[in-house]
Amino acid sequence: MIRLNKDTSTCSDGSASSESVCSGISGEGTSILDHEIAQLTKLRSSPYVLLGRNIPGRMRLPASTVRMLVGREGNYSGQGRFSSADRCHILSRYLPTKGPWIVDRMRSRAYISQFSADGSLFIAGFQGSQIRVYDVERGWKLKKDISARNLRWTITDTSLSPDQQHLVYASMSPIVHICTVGSAVTQSIANVTEIHYGLNFSADEDEDEFGIFSIKFSTDGQELVAATSDSSICVYDLGADKLSLRIPAHMSDVNAVCFADESGNIIYSGSDDSFCKVWDRRCFVTKGQPAGTLVGHLDGITFIDSRGDSRYLISNGKDQTTKLWDIRKMSSNAISTGLGDEDWDYRWMDYPDYARNLKHPHDQSLATYKGHSVLRTLIRCYFSPSYTTGQKYIYTGSSDSSVYIYDLVSGAQVAKLDHHEAPVRDCSWHPFYPILVTSAWDGDIVRWEFPGSNEAPASPNRRVARRRGFYHI
Repeated sequence: MIRLNKDTSTCSDGSASSESVCSGISGEGTSILDHEIAQLTKLRSSPYVLLGRNIPGRMRLPASTVRMLVGREGNYSGQGRFSSADRCHILSRYLPTKGPWIVDRMRSRAYISQFSADGSLFIAGFQGSQIRVYDVERGWKLKKDISARNLRWTITDTSLSPDQQHLVYASMSPIVHICTVGSAVTQSIANVTEIHYGLNFSADEDEDEFGIFSIKFSTDGQELVAATSDSSICVYDLGADKLSLRIPAHMSDVNAVCFADESGNIIYSGSDDSFCKVWDRRCFVTKGQPAGTLVGHLDGITFIDSRGDSRYLISNGKDQTTKLWDIRKMSSNAISTGLGDEDWDYRWMDYPDYARNLKHPHDQSLATYKGHSVLRTLIRCYFSPSYTTGQKYIYTGSSDSSVYIYDLVSGAQVAKLDHHEAPVRDCSWHPFYPILVTSAWDGDIVRWEFPGSNEAPASPNRRVARRRGFYHI
C-alpha cells in the first residue's frame, strides 16, 4: 500500500493509482463508503468493544453514555479512563444544533468565521472593512475591532498565527496586511492606533494587479501560503520578509489553498479550472510540476480543507457538490469535462437542472455529498473536529441560507441549520466543544450549541433584501 506522510516524498513518480475503490455517495445516504478512510473513521469514534452490545438479528448498537460511564468506573478497558475513541463516540452524538444565539449583527456582509486552534478566540470578517476578534472564554467579549487597510471589495480571508499574536487579512489586492491581536488595544485602526504592515505578494517588478482569495499560516508560523486570482500559488517567508515561491499553478483563479499537514512540505490547491492539485515543495524545484491532480468536479472549486494527515481532503465545487479525495488516487493527466454551458455563471444564475445528475467520466473522488447549494460566493466546507468527533462529519455553508452536516461514511445528511436569510459563506466548529458558529451575507454571526443556553434563541434576521451586486466572491 502506498503511504504518504510528512516523511514520505511524492517525487518518485508522477502519478498514483487511479483504480476506483468506491462509488460516490449521494446526499440521501443510499451508499456506504467502502474505503480505508471509513475504517479509520470507525477506529477514531468507536468505543471499547465491551461497552457495545449486539442484538440477535440486528446490527451492533452504539453504546449508551450511561453504559460507558459504568464501564469506565469498572475499568472494563483496563486503562482506567476513556480512550480518545470512547470520547469521540460520546461527544459526536451531541451535535451543535440548538439555537441559534446572536454573537454579533452587522450592517455588512459577513465573509469569514474562524475559531483559533485552541478555541479561545473567534474571528469574523466583513465586507465593510471590519474584522472582529471575540474572546470566547469571556462570554464572547469583543477583544479586537480591526479596521482594515486599503481594502478592495471585501475581506476575502484571514489567518491567525499559531501563537495567536498576529492576524493576516487579504482582499482583492496583492498586498496582505498583518496586525497584532495580542496587544491591549481594542480598536485597531490601520496605521492610526496600530501598525498594519503590508506584505507584497507580487513578484519583483511585477506590475500586474491581482487579488488573494485564500491565505494560511504554516504550523510553525514562519510562512504564509496564498491563492491568487492570477492562477498562482504564493509562499511568503515572514522571517526574510519576501516572496519565496510563486507557482503558476492552474489555468484559472485559484480560490483555495492549504498546507496538507504540520510539515508544510505538501500544499493542496483548488481552482476555477475544476482541479484540485497536490504540490510537493521538496521536488518542485527539479520537476516544476504538481505531484498530481485530482479530477472529478465539473466546475470550479470554491474551497478545500485538509484532514491533516497528508492523505485526505475535501473540496466544495460550483457543480453543487462536496467531494472527498485520497491523494494516492491522483494522476498526472488532468482531463477537464465541464458543463458545456459557457454562459452559466454561479454568481447570479441558478444551477442548470440538467447538470445535477451529471458525473465526470474520470471522477477520482472517493465520495460525493449533495444537498447544499454552492452559488453566489465561495462557499466553504470542513471536516468536523478530531477531538470531539473523530472527523466523522463534513459540514458546509450554503447559498440557500443554511448549514449542512453530512456523515462522512454514509453520506447521510444528519443536520441542517436554518436561521440566516442570505448565503452562508463560512462556518466554524469549535475544536473542543459542541459549538458551531455561522456567518452570512445578512450580517449575522450566530452560534449553535448543544445542549444550548438558557437564553431565548434569536429570531430570523428580517431585513430588506439587498440588491444583488454584479461582483461576488
